[in-house]
Amino acid sequence: MHDAMKSTGRGSAGNAVDTMPQVEERGLGAQDVQERVGRDQTNLVDNPTSHSLAQIIRSNVFTLFNGIIFVAMLMVMITGSWRDSVFGLVIIVNTGIGIITELRAKRTLDRLSILVASHPLVRREGRNIEIDHDDIVLDDLLWIRSGEQVPADAEILRSWGLELDESMLTGESNTVRKQPGDSAYSGSNAVSGLALAKVSAVGQQSYAAKLTAQAKVYTTTVSDLNRGINKILEVLTFLVVPLCALLIWSQVRAVGGWSAAISGGQWRQAVVSAVAGVVGMIPEGLVLLTSLNFAIAAMRLARKNTLVQELEAVETLARVDCLNLDKTGTITDGGIEFKALLPVDGVEAANGDETAETGKAVNALGVHSDAGNVGLAPREVTQALFDLANEENPNATGRAVLDALSAQGYESGQVDVRMPFSSARKWSAIARQGDGIWYFGAPEVLLSAFAQAGEGARISGFAALSAKIAEYANHGNRVLLIAHRAGDIPADFDAEPHLDPHALPVALALCAERVRDDAADTLLWFREQGVRCRVISGDNPATVGAIATQVRLCGDNPVRTMDARELPEDTAELAQILDKVDVLGRVMPEQKKAIVQALHQGDHVVAMTGDGVNDTLAIKEADLGIAMGNAAPATKAVAQVVLVDSKFSHLPDVVARGRQVMANMERVASLFLVKTAYSIIISLGVVLTGILFPYLPRHITYIGALTIGMPAFVLALAPNTRRYIPGFLRRVITFSLPSGIAIGVSVLLSSWFLPGIMQWDMHVKFNQRSLFTINAIIVFALGIVVLAQVARPLLSWRGALVALFAAAGIIGAFIPFVAGFFALQLPSGGSLVATLAALAIALLILATCQLIANLVRRNMLGVRLPRDRRMSRS
Repeated sequence: MHDAMKSTGRGSAGNAVDTMPQVEERGLGAQDVQERVGRDQTNLVDNPTSHSLAQIIRSNVFTLFNGIIFVAMLMVMITGSWRDSVFGLVIIVNTGIGIITELRAKRTLDRLSILVASHPLVRREGRNIEIDHDDIVLDDLLWIRSGEQVPADAEILRSWGLELDESMLTGESNTVRKQPGDSAYSGSNAVSGLALAKVSAVGQQSYAAKLTAQAKVYTTTVSDLNRGINKILEVLTFLVVPLCALLIWSQVRAVGGWSAAISGGQWRQAVVSAVAGVVGMIPEGLVLLTSLNFAIAAMRLARKNTLVQELEAVETLARVDCLNLDKTGTITDGGIEFKALLPVDGVEAANGDETAETGKAVNALGVHSDAGNVGLAPREVTQALFDLANEENPNATGRAVLDALSAQGYESGQVDVRMPFSSARKWSAIARQGDGIWYFGAPEVLLSAFAQAGEGARISGFAALSAKIAEYANHGNRVLLIAHRAGDIPADFDAEPHLDPHALPVALALCAERVRDDAADTLLWFREQGVRCRVISGDNPATVGAIATQVRLCGDNPVRTMDARELPEDTAELAQILDKVDVLGRVMPEQKKAIVQALHQGDHVVAMTGDGVNDTLAIKEADLGIAMGNAAPATKAVAQVVLVDSKFSHLPDVVARGRQVMANMERVASLFLVKTAYSIIISLGVVLTGILFPYLPRHITYIGALTIGMPAFVLALAPNTRRYIPGFLRRVITFSLPSGIAIGVSVLLSSWFLPGIMQWDMHVKFNQRSLFTINAIIVFALGIVVLAQVARPLLSWRGALVALFAAAGIIGAFIPFVAGFFALQLPSGGSLVATLAALAIALLILATCQLIANLVRRNMLGVRLPRDRRMSRS
């Protein structure tokens, strides 16, 4: 690794290696570096995901569903009846969708890294050299330069005005000035200055790596829909294998026993009949349609710059009832806006009567932000503000001031001596010969120093000014004070930074984070939809609360704020407090995760938005993680949904799409489970009574495609904004079971009694194929009736959809190729009469079963189910 080091004549961010400050420290030698490399004390971070490519393929190929269908397909193909094995194609499609989805998730997680690729500058053997990020070792002397990301945890040894942006780690938007002895954490960014630091933690032990390791735990979203389907498959596991064996045994007995079946080749029909029962039990189309519907929803959201990284997350969107919002990057766009410059007049007066707002009203959200506010201050004060902000590396507030005033035509003025802003002392200053000194900084710091030089009226005026400043701050403004001391420049001005107590306040500069234009409307939509929104931020609770009030987080109700440092550690107590809090400030990353866990205790489905590394753990813990497009790579990697263009207003579209998927999938799942129910009942009846299976596998393939598969695909894409309610499986079963019982009983009655009845009429040609045809017609006709019930209301395109597939099924029987391939035979004469009679009885049975089910359901609940808790008809 030592060989990888290279001397260079340049540094990043415009700092040349050979022009770095001269220091006495020599740094590590080559032998020291080799020793640390041997002890694995390097900055290499390797956190692979738990799923390899082989594991992903195995987990999607070797599933219970695929195993049942594949074995059934092989059994049919062995008999030579390949036309009855077309159902096996669903394995290929469904497996392919699953593998592609998980590979996308794995690729995203493998790219996860909080630290950006860079070539840090270290000092070794008295030389400054650039090395790769992974080549940093413990105890290295590291140069932290403006514009770079800190690659490893370090302790500051020397500082030349280093200021770090730690918002990605802590959530606090203010930059932090670092002094010797302070810690600099990996993942933070240097916004100004320079420092020499000693590396204190590398690789897996660094702060950023620990967050990354927790975030990179491989997890997949388990949807309520998939969970319900899996429960169905688990139940079928105990039914399919024994039922298949029993069906084969019963079919062999029906044709005269094993000897006759083997010698006459009738074992083939026995196997095919058994597979017909098994395949009908498996809702293979539901599994496929679920994956396809999630994928289509993801593609539709992608057109609106919303990336769904886990398809199952689409369903979670429909169930969200708690939305935790990070202020910076979500409600605000992360930028600072210069709002106003207000002159301070008459502070010497005892009553503190400022005329700063003369002719300008202050509304409930703070001062107006139009450019006219700047004109309230004398031009020389505004020019002084421009020059105070015009530092070599201005912070976010300084850049906002410069942008606003530059648009007003202001340019750099004369500055003889400059005292750069320091977050440690909270102020900056400039001095001009003949003009005196101008100060710019935190009002509480400046006023405290100025008050030392006066009493009575002067102090009273300062108190009134402080109250006005507090009022502005409570409205979400970042208030800075400009003060002036006329006279000559003191000789020691630039030697020892100090505040002249005789300076007078002359103006207040009001800045604020830029609030997204769409934030208020988006929050209104969530309120109307019954989703509880909370703002969770690392910033001051009062500031966050003011912004939350500005965007009407709670509508007309007051916003309830709290400092997270007062939160209890007990999760149960925390859950109770959260019910009474709308805004939490000063929240640490671990607390954000704990907040999500506390909400889970109340059975809430939680979504979490964020853009910083400090949000990563909470996003990972939430049921649905939503990252902004400008978020840290780690945050985007662990989120299920990424708003690519960082527009908060996309969230309603995201939630609405999820609701559409789930409401429609609940509708179409009933179609598939009707088939599962009647297949189980028919199989049990066949086994218990020893009759031949009533139809062929190809019959159920034809009927299922026209009454379930294709209509379900269309219905799944229809508009539907009903909020999803837990209990998907229960509602689907209570709808599908009565219909399935009716169809199964109707087919069994037909198979038991029609052969004997038809034998009374010697003029009617009736054989096993005729019985198969009648039974197939019964299943098809009742399937169309169930489809019509699911597709209601029928006075729309839905009615036309039902009529189309009913007509297609009938017309297909008249097409020779279709009729031959699917073994369809139109009844005539006495068979037609028998078919019509059987259909009438079947419809009566269906109506009776559904009526009894409705009566039982109403009696159990005591009251009629609300409309939104029944199957959506919209």
